[in-house]
Amino acid sequence: MNSRIDVSAFSKNATWFYFWGALLTLLGIAAISASFVATIISVVFIGIVILIAGTVIILDSITFWWGKWSGFFLHLLTGLLYFAIGFMLIDSPILGSVSLTLLLGIFYLVVGLFRVTYALTARSPRWGWNFLNALITLVLGVLILSSWPASSLFIIGLFVGIDLVFAGIAYLMAASSGRAFLKR
Repeated sequence: MNSRIDVSAFSKNATWFYFWGALLTLLGIAAISASFVATIISVVFIGIVILIAGTVIILDSITFWWGKWSGFFLHLLTGLLYFAIGFMLIDSPILGSVSLTLLLGIFYLVVGLFRVTYALTARSPRWGWNFLNALITLVLGVLILSSWPASSLFIIGLFVGIDLVFAGIAYLMAASSGRAFLKR
């Protein structure tokens, strides 16, 4: 364990870590099992966040930038763009998931290519792990794009679910480490 962490406090809260780990793992399994629903919920949530951000930027434009014409219109347009995109994601989450999945596929493809190039040219210590990571990222991009737009209906929810499962497992492992420390 890291010496900067208060191990005794960490150990005393191991029960909570078990609880959060189990809850996150179950939520992750549910998200994977119902990846379409999880995708829709995720897109709507992203839309709400973007809509709120747009509202804040619009209000900031009116309250602070009004009369400062060099920045007012740019800030107002930025806020309106945020607001419109957020509204569109909330209003039509299936179409929003199509757009977001396309961006996700392109992102993984480009990042995968960059990582492959880096792994092969830099040859850092244990460079094979970097190369494996690069190939996985590249393959994810290819898989998403090759099945796009059909993958749009489940891929975001699947990724959210996988993330939740691994976050839950991390909590469970931390809890078991905390319990092991208490037994010493």
